[in-house]
Amino acid sequence: MIARSMSGLVAAAAMLFVTGAGAQEVKHYRFAYDQPRNTGYSIAGDLFADKLKELSKGTMIIDQYPGAQLGQEPQLLQLVKAGDIEFAIISSANTATISPQAGVMSLHFLFRDENHVIKGLADPKVFEALKTMIDETTQGLHVIATGSQGVRHMYSKREIHNVADIKGLKIRVQATATEDTMFPAYGAQTVHMPFGSVYTSLQTGVVDVAENSINVYLVNKHYEVAPVLNITEHEANNALVFISDKLWQSLSAEQKGWVQMAANEISTKEPAKAFDLERTAAEKLKKMGVKVVTDVDKKSFTGIADPYLDKLAKELGPHAEKVKNLIRSVN
Repeated sequence: MIARSMSGLVAAAAMLFVTGAGAQEVKHYRFAYDQPRNTGYSIAGDLFADKLKELSKGTMIIDQYPGAQLGQEPQLLQLVKAGDIEFAIISSANTATISPQAGVMSLHFLFRDENHVIKGLADPKVFEALKTMIDETTQGLHVIATGSQGVRHMYSKREIHNVADIKGLKIRVQATATEDTMFPAYGAQTVHMPFGSVYTSLQTGVVDVAENSINVYLVNKHYEVAPVLNITEHEANNALVFISDKLWQSLSAEQKGWVQMAANEISTKEPAKAFDLERTAAEKLKKMGVKVVTDVDKKSFTGIADPYLDKLAKELGPHAEKVKNLIRSVN
């Protein structure tokens, strides 16, 4: 009898163990981006993964897929919408392919300086306005954080000292209404192409100029085919972090709380770290012999761009106008 009782207790204990293990099942989630490691995107991925693992006590694990392993940004957006990828960090400019009003984050000279970018992206009101914009203009995904890769500069085989120096040049830009308005206003021609095609296009002369942040220019070796980096600072290199609605709806309230808290780590910490990367990258490039033009006459650009700030935001729509006003009011 005692032996039978003991075996019964062992069986019951085994059942409890299985049940407990099931409740604590470890799940893996994909977090994709189109830039390599050692960029602002990988900083975001690391912050998010570490915090989510901590909050979930190791039950929610992020597997990162950098370097466009799962696709370029427009493709990643569609995969998140379909629920085929759980998380992705995407530039706000490429987000405009599914929500045109997201182009507001690409307005030229919307942000005054580095500090304004960092504060603006961490501002709760700005985040809520962006979140609402995506929720009300798209389906299948939600914004959970903001991120940065610094600010964008123009690079080429030639020096750019003022707006007259880009007149007639072919510039690769992100496919947004903002870019398609601003660069022609400066006198340039816009060319759209996936990021992965930029290197070859600069090499072969399909485009004369590209523009991106300093670290992106460095890690993708664009300096090999465009050895002049012109510090134009014309646009903040903003990003948004998305979760698929399919995953979001499957999470418990507690898990949703963990995801949002982990995402907050990106909004509050990643932008400053991204700007640190920019400074480190600039020093590396100078040592490598890249020509860095710092005496760009930004007023020649802002004189053209400033009147477009209000005009473009209004044309994009009410969400865009609200986001623009909130960002401009951040001190």
